[in-house]
Amino acid sequence: MRAALRRLLGPEAGAAATTTIPVVALAELAERGPAPLVASQGGQDGPLRIATIVPSFRRGSGGHMTIVNLLRELQGLGHEVSLWLEDCEGRHEAEPPELTRRSFAEFFDADGLAPLHTSSGGWDGADVVMATGWQTVARALLLPGVSGRAYLVQDHEPDFYPASAERLLAEATYGQGLHCIAASEWLAELLRTRYGASASHFDLAVDQEVYRPGEERDRREDLVVFYARAVTPRRAVPLGLMALAELARQRPDVEIALFGEDRPLAVPFAHTNLGVLPAGELAALYRRATVGMVFSLTNPSLIALEMMACGLPCVELASEAMLATFGEGGPLQLGPPDPSRLCGILERLLDDSERRDELTAQGQALVGDRVWSRAAGQFEQALRALPARRRGHAQ
Repeated sequence: MRAALRRLLGPEAGAAATTTIPVVALAELAERGPAPLVASQGGQDGPLRIATIVPSFRRGSGGHMTIVNLLRELQGLGHEVSLWLEDCEGRHEAEPPELTRRSFAEFFDADGLAPLHTSSGGWDGADVVMATGWQTVARALLLPGVSGRAYLVQDHEPDFYPASAERLLAEATYGQGLHCIAASEWLAELLRTRYGASASHFDLAVDQEVYRPGEERDRREDLVVFYARAVTPRRAVPLGLMALAELARQRPDVEIALFGEDRPLAVPFAHTNLGVLPAGELAALYRRATVGMVFSLTNPSLIALEMMACGLPCVELASEAMLATFGEGGPLQLGPPDPSRLCGILERLLDDSERRDELTAQGQALVGDRVWSRAAGQFEQALRALPARRRGHAQ
């Protein structure tokens, strides 16, 4: 495999800076193989040095926000955390490093963490190095002076791509021996059964100081909001827009608001495009709306949890992940991938305040203990178990 990668990538691999494939790191890994693990210097229960590798980023990335939320809590538990950029898309290579660091801190409220390292200069090892996306796994395997390796898996990333090199390479990362810490029990089970990976899970959480119920008098009776991040195919935005187009024909008096996408969308019905909103404005929107809709074709989304935390009834697709995580009669109103039937679900919820109240109560019960301190505790437990796993599994 290494020889094939060397032939494929060639000596000028670094020239392909705009590809989404982390060419340089893959070429290095093919040439040298993983760096050997070293004995841990800390005690079994002492603080850990956790070095986290993040991929290229842009404003509004929920995955990067989750990373920051977890690291902030782990830092609060006494661990030393650091952030290292793997600019796999070449998105930041023309920026001054200080601008990249400022943007990361601003986009993801990361001022309380150590500044983002934009290169591996200054690397001096870690108790744990953590990959956070398939593009970062090769770098995690290459870095020396590491006692354990972990892989924060927030989604089944091969499904982000059609049949392609990216899909194959993303799948291959689950067989590299890193212990996977998955963002749902469903995802951890998928990694174990499909790839034979070592995997545990944590429960996604919400910032309940921001995402919380409001006054019932502020809740409107005629506002539907939809997470229309069209740049992300797994959000199935065309399906939602078709359902909303039907709703607009049936209920022209209902206001429809789209959010999550910077660009205006070519939509054949009256609507408000709110763009990418900061957390406080999102929460205010959820407290004002009548029904929310968000689709997640892979792992469950933070958006649905945040809607529920604000008391907003939420419509999702009845996918395998949603059924396994929330159940058919759970706090999300699940529907089929059929625009007409989704429109019917929206109409019924608009008409049925008792059903909305039922979903609100179920949602509030589910998110009651979904706080980041609890998620970080689950995560810490998995990190502390790494040395035991390393003795039983070569990495």
